[in-house]
Amino acid sequence: MDMKIGELADRASVSTKTIRYYESIGLLAEPGRTASGYRDYEDDATERLRFIRDAQATGLSLAEIQSVLELKDAGRNSCAHTRALLDRHLAELDDQIARLVDAREELVQLADRAGALDPSSCTDPNRCQVIDTDA
Repeated sequence: MDMKIGELADRASVSTKTIRYYESIGLLAEPGRTASGYRDYEDDATERLRFIRDAQATGLSLAEIQSVLELKDAGRNSCAHTRALLDRHLAELDDQIARLVDAREELVQLADRAGALDPSSCTDPNRCQVIDTDA
């Protein structure tokens, strides 16, 4: 069943602007046109858009999604490639979590310091003694 862009957008839960953008960058093939010039999409466009949406939700970039789709379009298996992308994102996420844990520990130390300091001894007009750890 062929469909217009609005119906495709509804089915895939994306905007028509998103569909046009994906077409412009090659994630979605240019559809055929009706005699009156309207875009005319095939059913498989819905599944492709849902895949793109779901892949983005995992943290993959549009360029990474494009690389997966290029493999699929060529009839090749994309599992190993996708696994490598996900592994890289997991490593980046682990690094980010470690940085956040370190930042949290530093903030806890500053909060503890703030609780132990006497506010009346804060006399420097340019610095806060809570953050000025040299004081």
